Amino acid sequence: MSESTTIVAFDQHAATTVAAVLLPGHQTPALHALTSDSATIVRFLRRLSATGPVQCLYEAGPCGFDLQRALGAEQFPCDVIAPALIPRRPGDRIKTDRRDATHLAVLYRAGALTAIHIPTEQEEAARDLLRCREQIRADLLRARHRLSKFLLRHGRRFTATKNTWSKRHHQWLQTQRWPLAALEHTHRAYVRAVDEAVAQLQAIETELRDVLVLEPLRTRVETLRCFRGIDDLTALTVAAELGDARRFPSAPRVMAFTGLVPAEYSSGTSRARGRITKTGNAHLRRVLVEAAWHYRHPPFVGDPLRRRQRGAPPGAIAHAWAAQCRLHRRYRRLAARGKPKQHIVTAIARELSGFLWAALTQPSDRPTSKGESSGFLCDR
Repeated sequence: MSESTTIVAFDQHAATTVAAVLLPGHQTPALHALTSDSATIVRFLRRLSATGPVQCLYEAGPCGFDLQRALGAEQFPCDVIAPALIPRRPGDRIKTDRRDATHLAVLYRAGALTAIHIPTEQEEAARDLLRCREQIRADLLRARHRLSKFLLRHGRRFTATKNTWSKRHHQWLQTQRWPLAALEHTHRAYVRAVDEAVAQLQAIETELRDVLVLEPLRTRVETLRCFRGIDDLTALTVAAELGDARRFPSAPRVMAFTGLVPAEYSSGTSRARGRITKTGNAHLRRVLVEAAWHYRHPPFVGDPLRRRQRGAPPGAIAHAWAAQCRLHRRYRRLAARGKPKQHIVTAIARELSGFLWAALTQPSDRPTSKGESSGFLCDR
């Protein structure tokens, strides 16, 4: 960044924004109160840009990336800063919008801030739809719990089959009658809540199928589906939450981003490691752990996986097979040492993220070997 660049740090809220303008050669920024609409901020920056180049920044928050995209469309460079990585003095107990904006401007000039990755609009839309699906699934689980506990309190149990929430179970729910009107209304309300959540979930999953064919997600999904335990929705979640994997210089950086690396406190000759940090992307970490459970089984390419790999790049298939062989050996080795299954799967998920990064960033053109394509077991 040139020394003649004016730094403009925004502390953005829903209705108001404070802009801290740090001019070249100045130590203290000038503060300006603005409204939060993008048009007002763009006009403000145009006046500033008449005297020289302008660099904008603001802290990531609930207002999202609309401001960054609006400024980018007007050719104003804008960084979005990671809030958790902003240095803060332990004794500082005063927090205001003006102080926050000033703090951002001074630290940015000192090079002490870390900018986050800005997803494309397509990536953000897919990510929001996936998170909406997760929330609806949680709502469905709560609705089913309320209904089942209501029935249990009144001695109503479904015993026709062992499977609940099936078509036959739904028919049984519709036939239930109650002696009191209040109980009848309660039952209908709980059943209606379950039916509405199921309908919403089905609609969301149908819309997600349409997102699978859109770029840049389609290419990433085709590569990720080559891996065991990763089908359409899991691959789409990884593709949307991880973004462009090329922004990570190495596999350990991806592992740190997922929060699957162990915490460490070492000093002198002592070395202490604890639980995983959980400081990264929780949605990505969850699907990686779910996929990691599949690697407790011996390496094998069955019909479902072979169909998913049909037409995929040979390099992605090679990475997927190498992941099966290595991660299963890793699982057996840790299990033989008496490690808990949850700890083993977490370690497998960490290494799996490295294989996914390699497949997305370093595709090999090596053709698939006979053993990899025919489903034979590898040497374990």
